[in-house]
Amino acid sequence: MNDARTEYRSLWTWLREVEFCQRWVDVNGVATRIAEAGSSSRPAVVLLHGTGGHWEVYAPTIGPLSADFHVIAVDMVGNGFSGRPDYDYEIAVYVAHLAGLLDVLGIERASFIGMSLGAWVAARFALDHPDRTDKLILQSPAGLIATASNMARIRAERTAAVENPTWESIKAMFDHLIADEENRIPDIIALRQAIYRTPATRDAIDHVLILQDPAARERNLLTQEQWAAIAAPTLVVASGKDHSEYMNTAQQVARLIPNSTTVEMAQVRHWPAFEDPETFNAAALRFLRG
Repeated sequence: MNDARTEYRSLWTWLREVEFCQRWVDVNGVATRIAEAGSSSRPAVVLLHGTGGHWEVYAPTIGPLSADFHVIAVDMVGNGFSGRPDYDYEIAVYVAHLAGLLDVLGIERASFIGMSLGAWVAARFALDHPDRTDKLILQSPAGLIATASNMARIRAERTAAVENPTWESIKAMFDHLIADEENRIPDIIALRQAIYRTPATRDAIDHVLILQDPAARERNLLTQEQWAAIAAPTLVVASGKDHSEYMNTAQQVARLIPNSTTVEMAQVRHWPAFEDPETFNAAALRFLRG
């Protein structure tokens, strides 16, 4: 039997027929790992991961979008296999790095698809650089509210995984990120394990987790008025099995952003584009093309 539930799946299941390029570019002194697909003459779409993540969370999305768009998936500063400068990575740092990347690539305007932290960064970028922002797609967005229990959970899980990057400790993170066990594929666990085993990750983990510090998070949150000031057309993805903080944020920002619509994905947790790419990609393409 060789159906979708029994076939071996890896990141290459999605990427093996996609023409794309992985490379590192220098962004203001930060070696920045990106994956690119699609003609540079097409409208740009930039894909942003969550805390401690990497571009491969968008492996199922890069190919479908690249037929119509110039797709750039990014390891944000301090994350994945990008450089880790010795300072805290607050939202302004991510936004400046993102603007610098667009400059290096010669991109004047782009749409942004963000997941969790990536959605927060995309929203702040849209506020700071409205002239460079076309559309936003926000999955499991952070950046409006913060609960002490959720910040403590994230810090504890990520710190434990970096200090003792066993298969079990790494996989435990994905129990909170991905709803169904069958979608916690070995490739994604092994990739995160490889990243967390590097000395550079251990040295920088406190910089990466600065936004789990209550005082730092508070000064970086966007107010309701700021969310309401986002002018870019926005698609908010509501994940039905996500943690309550992110579900509440998705519901609230969808009401606050004037030109927003919502897509409901009831069976996913924190990584909609990875967990249910068929539904997500179809919704994203409809929105971006429209």
